[in-house]
Amino acid sequence: MSVNRLIPSVDVRLGSLLEFARRTEVEKSRRGDAEKAVPTITLSREFGCEAYPVAERLKELLEKKSGESWVVMDKALLEEVAKNHNLSEEMLKGLGEKSRFLDEILATFSPRWKSEKDYFRLICRQMLSLAEKGNVILLGRGGAIVTQPLKNCYHFRLFASPQFKINSISKRLNISREEAEVMIVKKQKQRDAFIRDFLDRDSGDTSYYNLLINNDRNSVEKIAATIAEYVLSA
Repeated sequence: MSVNRLIPSVDVRLGSLLEFARRTEVEKSRRGDAEKAVPTITLSREFGCEAYPVAERLKELLEKKSGESWVVMDKALLEEVAKNHNLSEEMLKGLGEKSRFLDEILATFSPRWKSEKDYFRLICRQMLSLAEKGNVILLGRGGAIVTQPLKNCYHFRLFASPQFKINSISKRLNISREEAEVMIVKKQKQRDAFIRDFLDRDSGDTSYYNLLINNDRNSVEKIAATIAEYVLSA
């Protein structure tokens, strides 16, 4: 059973991403350079937590409260843009010069990723450029770690009990609890290994986050509302 069913098709969201890039240029001109930095949110989670539904609801709340466009960027969308050179250039056009933090972040990479240097440099450039511009929700992919140097970023992490995660995955993917449990263990190990090998960091290190939120005890609506209030009142 593919975990891709947990989020909408990438193809459906690419058009919205390009429209976001266009609209934010207009909104930037309206705000003016004297305005305070526009916030970016990173949302990390243990596999099995309901992060994508939270991100989508959070986007709706932020757009309603701020009157501005927001976009959700997850692993699939970042990698799709990275694979398509023309799309990447169009998305990044107007997002500003190369981030001054890019080389600092790349210096932390493990040597084993040298062969993938250009590919992951592009993904990090995307994340940092989008994060510096603001009005972005970065979902996973080490976003909380990569964007740590940026002062306009707010970092949140969802955690949950094994039973909650098993129930959630089983229900959302329509698979047995046994299958869900095996998938959760496998995917969490893969995520932990990626962050450790790629960034030489531990995504479970709580010092990276503004808030830790228990998905067991808080609904998608409550989590999204809490994050929106935290960020917009900062």
